Amino acid sequence: MKLSDLGENHVVARLTRALALGADVRVGAGDDCAVIGRPRDPHWQLLKTDVVIECVHFLPTDDPRRVGWKALCRAISDIAAMGGTPQHALITLAAPPDFEMARAAALYAGLRRAARRFGVSIVGGETARSPGPLFLNVALTGTVERGRCILRSGGRPGDALYVTGRLGGSRAGRHLDFTPRLAEARWLTENFQLHAMMDLSDGLAADLPRLAAASQCGFTLDESSLPKTKGCTVQQALTDGEDFELLLALSPRAAIALEAAWSQHFPRLPLTCIGKLNEQSKSKDRESKIAPGHDHFC
Repeated sequence: MKLSDLGENHVVARLTRALALGADVRVGAGDDCAVIGRPRDPHWQLLKTDVVIECVHFLPTDDPRRVGWKALCRAISDIAAMGGTPQHALITLAAPPDFEMARAAALYAGLRRAARRFGVSIVGGETARSPGPLFLNVALTGTVERGRCILRSGGRPGDALYVTGRLGGSRAGRHLDFTPRLAEARWLTENFQLHAMMDLSDGLAADLPRLAAASQCGFTLDESSLPKTKGCTVQQALTDGEDFELLLALSPRAAIALEAAWSQHFPRLPLTCIGKLNEQSKSKDRESKIAPGHDHFC
């Protein structure tokens, strides 16, 4: 059986189900980051690794500075989705021997720009020879206060679902210039009791079912309310992927206060209610009608 026959969710589940975990592992594979720490530690450590591959996540003709920015910001977006703060990064670059040094330097210029913007220290890594294509891997650490660590699995039936920003358009180049919602996530976890949160990397059609499943809930999605990027269709907003916006769930009562406060703090960034979580058995039919999102193995 091939990876493409199973799909990403099943591949990850089968590869990680028997991994040994130490007593200090609060969260292993299956969320935006791994979470490490003892139960009563005031701060927990976040661990994330992410890779961008030529001809999969970017094109050979793309500006390498934008590719470097994207590579680090993808991992920062996952730290944000846990409510945390990024700290230290290790970079692995594997390139063909004839890859131009000027392009490699430009990749690192993009990495440095992202690191300065979001307070990350690039502390080392690895370079290796690749027969092609080029790939750039980021291993990133972060920290989060124990009471502000938000998982995918805390959603409850009745919770309102919100997304930040606008969706769709990554295939037109937006995926190289996005801004991870680090400041917004920190503000959210400081001021509101979120039940669940994740970043939208594979598209709402793929990621919303993952959050709902982790929370053992179903969901109802109002497609007419989706905040689409100008010129995008509903289908593109659902399936283009690489939006790197936040998807969050919280109680309807808290949602009323959130909407009022959000417009004061982030007037230029939309926050949109797109549906709600509900009892799993009540939404199976609705979930099956959502067009499939991005899958790394299909």
